[in-house]
Amino acid sequence: MVINTNIMAESAANYLQQSSAALSQAVAELSSGSKIVHPSDDPAGLAISMQYDAQTSELGAAAQNVANAQSYSQTQDGFLQEVSSALDRMATLATQAQDATETGTDLSAYQAEYNQLSSYITDVGSKNFNGVSMFSGATPNVTIDAGGDTWGMGGVNLGAAAYTPLKTEDLTTAAGAKTALTDINTAITQLATDRATVGANEARLNYTSNQLSVEQTNVDAANSAIKDVNVATESTQYSKLQILVQSGTAMLAQANSIPQSVLKLITG
Repeated sequence: MVINTNIMAESAANYLQQSSAALSQAVAELSSGSKIVHPSDDPAGLAISMQYDAQTSELGAAAQNVANAQSYSQTQDGFLQEVSSALDRMATLATQAQDATETGTDLSAYQAEYNQLSSYITDVGSKNFNGVSMFSGATPNVTIDAGGDTWGMGGVNLGAAAYTPLKTEDLTTAAGAKTALTDINTAITQLATDRATVGANEARLNYTSNQLSVEQTNVDAANSAIKDVNVATESTQYSKLQILVQSGTAMLAQANSIPQSVLKLITG
């Protein structure tokens, strides 16, 4: 038995320090919800997690770009539906104008209505979505993944040759009305193609949106496996460490009191 060096107390203090440090780490993890409180906890895991965080942000931005493009396409189709209705009415007027029983006054009325509808279609051709032309034939590029890859949407041009003759049709004569009807049918055929283009754009964007959502979920899951704390497991560890700290403190007190028994030998 010695006085200067208390090996039992040093050993107990060492174990107590380790248990206290582990308990502090458990408290930090439970309070933060993360297994990586400090870079030293898992350097490699931290590096991978940061890459996942960046990828998640990039996927979120790409998903927003796709959502904006979906709104763009849906707005396009909304206008084209109205253009379709206008063309249908214009075809009706051109057909009625070929009726030999119609008077000049009737034909003038048809012409006036036709001109307004034609003007409406011309006006639609100049519409923008957030400053981006919808019907100039442009093919906007959309970012479709976290790597910055883009895809060009199919364009629609209401200033195309198929629509141009509609501005100058004359329904006041049977011959003019017949020519107008031919041109209107050509425009309707072109409009059908344009709406199919917009529909194809929407279908592609819908698939891309779903793919980005699934990818973002999978990346988040992989990131969670690296950095998110398992509360059930960590709570069990916390309880264990609490007991170790308490018992370690008690044992250190006992170890520190042992050298005092030497006094009994000296005074005995």
